[in-house]
Amino acid sequence: MKTTLKRGVRRAAGANGNGRAVLPPTLAPVTRYRQPAPRRRGALHVLVRIVVWLGVAVLTVGAGLAGGAYLYFEHEFVGKVGARSAEVKEAAERLDVAPAGDPAVALVVGYDKRMGPEAEVTGRSDTVMLLRADPRRKSLSMLSFPRDLAVDVHCPGRAPFREKINGAYEACGVMGTLQTVRALTGVPINYLITVNFRGFKQVVAKIGGVWVDVDRRYFNDNSHGGERYATIDLQPGYQKLNGADSLDYVRFRHTDSDLYRLARQQAFVRAFNEQLRTSFSPTSVPKLVKVITDNVEVGRGGKGDLDPRLLISYGLFAFELPQGNFFQGKVEGLREVDGTSDLYTDPSNIRQAVEEFMHPDVDAPEQATAAALGRKPKRVPAPPPRATSIVVLNGNGVPGAAANASYLLAERGYATLEPPNGQPADAPRQDFAHTTVFVDGRYPRADAAAASVARLFGAAEVAPMPRRGNLRRLAGDAMLAVVVGRTFTGSLAPAATPSVPKRQPPDVRRDPAQALDHLRRVRGRVRFPLLVPTLVESASRIDAELPVRAYKLAGHDAVRMTFLSGKEASAYWGIQMTNWEDAPALDDPNETLTIGRRRYELYYTGAKLHMVVLRANGATYWVVNTLLNSLSNETMLAIAKGLKPLPR
Repeated sequence: MKTTLKRGVRRAAGANGNGRAVLPPTLAPVTRYRQPAPRRRGALHVLVRIVVWLGVAVLTVGAGLAGGAYLYFEHEFVGKVGARSAEVKEAAERLDVAPAGDPAVALVVGYDKRMGPEAEVTGRSDTVMLLRADPRRKSLSMLSFPRDLAVDVHCPGRAPFREKINGAYEACGVMGTLQTVRALTGVPINYLITVNFRGFKQVVAKIGGVWVDVDRRYFNDNSHGGERYATIDLQPGYQKLNGADSLDYVRFRHTDSDLYRLARQQAFVRAFNEQLRTSFSPTSVPKLVKVITDNVEVGRGGKGDLDPRLLISYGLFAFELPQGNFFQGKVEGLREVDGTSDLYTDPSNIRQAVEEFMHPDVDAPEQATAAALGRKPKRVPAPPPRATSIVVLNGNGVPGAAANASYLLAERGYATLEPPNGQPADAPRQDFAHTTVFVDGRYPRADAAAASVARLFGAAEVAPMPRRGNLRRLAGDAMLAVVVGRTFTGSLAPAATPSVPKRQPPDVRRDPAQALDHLRRVRGRVRFPLLVPTLVESASRIDAELPVRAYKLAGHDAVRMTFLSGKEASAYWGIQMTNWEDAPALDDPNETLTIGRRRYELYYTGAKLHMVVLRANGATYWVVNTLLNSLSNETMLAIAKGLKPLPR
C-alpha cells in the first residue's frame, strides 16, 4: 500500500500532456515470464468506481490520522451514499440478497438529470450495465448494454412493451430499468447504483484529471451547420483529460456507434481506476465525498443500510485484483432495425454475453499467449460427464425442479446420484435465488467439472462444498452437488467448454513506406530513437487527417501514429512512442516475453491482446489495438516484432 501511494505521488506531478516479415516460420528463442500477482485492478462505472475506492482511500488516511477517518467514512460517506430517494429505496426492496462471501452483481444506471426548468423531467438513462465481483475466482466482469438496444420493457403495473433499453428509465424510472434488465438476462441483482452525470466533471477535476489513451482525432464545433452534436476537440495519443474533455470522450458517438461509445466508457473506467489510486491525497477526500454523495445512490438487497465493512471489503478486493482478471463483455450480433435507430440481436447473443459475464475465464490471458506463440495451452480439461458424479437438490421450492434437472443432466451423460440413506432431495433451505454448483475439492479436476456444469445452467454460481452440515451429508460421495435455484428455467443450455484460442496466421502486410516520411519529419523533435512499423494490419492505412503527432507528455517526448483499419468502420489502432518509461498505463502487464533480445509486455482484456509494449533505447513503444480489440493477438505481436529503427 505504501509503495503504491508513493509511486502515485511521483506520477501525479506530470503536466497535462494534451498539448492541444510476419511472424517467421521459426521463432527466435522465447522466454515467457508469468507476471507476479499485480497489486490491484478492477472497475466499475465512470463515477461509481469511486464508491469502493474511496473506502480504501479514507481508511488509508485514517491510518495516519489516529483512526478518525473510519468514523468519517461511516457517517459522512456511507450514510449519504446509500439509498435516499423514494424510487431507489423501493427498487432496493426488489433486489436479491447476496450471501456473505458469494459473488455479487450490481446494476449501474447512469442518468442525465437536468437542472433549472427541466428539473422535473425524468432524466435519460445513458448507461445501463451489470458489474459482477467474484471473490472466489478473483474476478470483476462488466456487461454494458447499448442504450438503443430494443428490448421488452417491464414497468410496474403495466404489460411489457417494446422500446429501447434506455427508455425503461424514462418511462418508469429505476424500477423499470431493474425489472427490464432482470427479465432480459435472468441474472440475480444484489445492488443498485444510480449515478447522475451532473457531477462527472467535478469528480475528474478533484482527482486531477485522468490519463487516457485516445485512439484518434475527435473534433466537432458545429460550424458545419445541419444537425448539431456535442462539441469535442481531442488529439490522438496518450494524454491527461480534464473533466470536460473526459465527459466529451465517454459520451461521444455521432460519427461511429453505440458499440464504440461503450468501448470508450470501458477504456475510461480502467484509466480512471489507475488515476484515482495514484492521484489520491488526504486533503481531497472531503471535497470528493461531497461530489459523490450528491450524485450517487447505492441500494442493496435485504433490509438495513449499507455496511461500511462490506463496502470496504469490496474496495480492498478491487485494489488487489490482477489486471487480467477484469473482463469487459459485450453483446454481439447487433444490427439496426429497418427504418429506425433501434438495435436488435438474436436472444442467443444475449444468453452468450450473460454466460461469459457470469463465468469469466481468468486463465484467458495465459491461454491466449500460449496459442499466439504456437504452444499447447495449459488448461486443465474437465473430466468427461460419465466420470462426473452429481447429486441434484431442490433449492427453489418448486415441486419436481430437482428431479427435472437430474434427468436432463443424466441425458447429457452425467452420473447423477440420489442423496444417501434415502434422504429427500431437498436443499437445507429453499430460498436459493440462482442455481449453485458445490464442488468437492477432494476430486481431481473437480473445479473444471463444476465450471462445465455451471454453464449448462446459465447464471449458475460455483462454490466450495461445505466441510460439514446438512448439505455435506446430502451430497454424500458425489463430486458435485447442484442446488437448483429460482433461475432454473426447466431446460439446460447447449454443452459448452471454455474457449481455448486457436492460433491463426497474423493478418499483416509489409509496408514501411507509408510511415517513413511522416516519422522523418518529427525525428528532430524527440530525444529518443524512433521505430518504424515495417508490418501493418493488411487492411490498414495511415490516418489521412492526423497520421503522426509529436507532443509533450508529462514533460517527456512522445509521438503517436494513427492507423485506420479498412475491415471495420471507425476502427483505429495506433503506435505510441515515448521516453516516459513508467507511465501509469504501463503498470502491471499480464505477461512479459523475451523474443530474441527484445522484451515485450502484454496487456490483455480477457483473451484479447489490447496492447504490446516494447522496451528499448530508454523508451517504450506501444502497439495499441482498436477500441473493440479487432486486431488478432497474432497480428498485434507481428506488428510489434516488425518495429525497426528509422533509417537515416
